[in-house]
Amino acid sequence: MAAPLSVEVEFGGGAELLFDGVKKHQVTLPGQEEPWDIRSLLVWIKKNLLKERPELFIQGDSVRPGILVLVNDADWELLGELDYQLQDQDSVLFISTLHGG
Repeated sequence: MAAPLSVEVEFGGGAELLFDGVKKHQVTLPGQEEPWDIRSLLVWIKKNLLKERPELFIQGDSVRPGILVLVNDADWELLGELDYQLQDQDSVLFISTLHGG
């Protein structure tokens, strides 16, 4: 069983507006059978942090195109994207590049 993890989740570029305007969240993910990965983190975020308009953040089981994801300041594409297994004290940053005109 995977132990609980303490993770910093941050939103920027306007994405924070979907989370009551709060940019940084220090969260404790509960212990579970499978190790925590980005895919399961997104489900947790949708249930516990996302306040409005989930379609602007989630598409299918991933983030919408146009949202950059950085794990410990590294592009998640280099780390396995949804399959990256979270470690205690990881920092996950979601930055929206989608802006109205």
